[in-house]
Amino acid sequence: MASIDVYGQFADMGQPTSDAILSPALCRAARGYLDWTQADLAEHSGVSRSTIRDFEGGRHPIHRSTEAQLRLAFERSGIAFMRADCACVGVYADK
Repeated sequence: MASIDVYGQFADMGQPTSDAILSPALCRAARGYLDWTQADLAEHSGVSRSTIRDFEGGRHPIHRSTEAQLRLAFERSGIAFMRADCACVGVYADK
């Protein structure tokens, strides 16, 4: 499980990581797994629905702090993200 430092960066095992892990496709996949709408994710994360819509639609990237809010909402609901040796990123249920 990732923790978030005061700068909005993820710190895994105490080491900050600056690499974005949440892509638009992974965001949609995680929402789909939870059967959440964009409005549901907005409510759980505190990120506006329009920001989520624009990110998932590839209109613009998101800030690290916004990614942190989205990931935290997913992780609190049992979704985990993993990075594989092949530089692939995936989503799975943690519970």
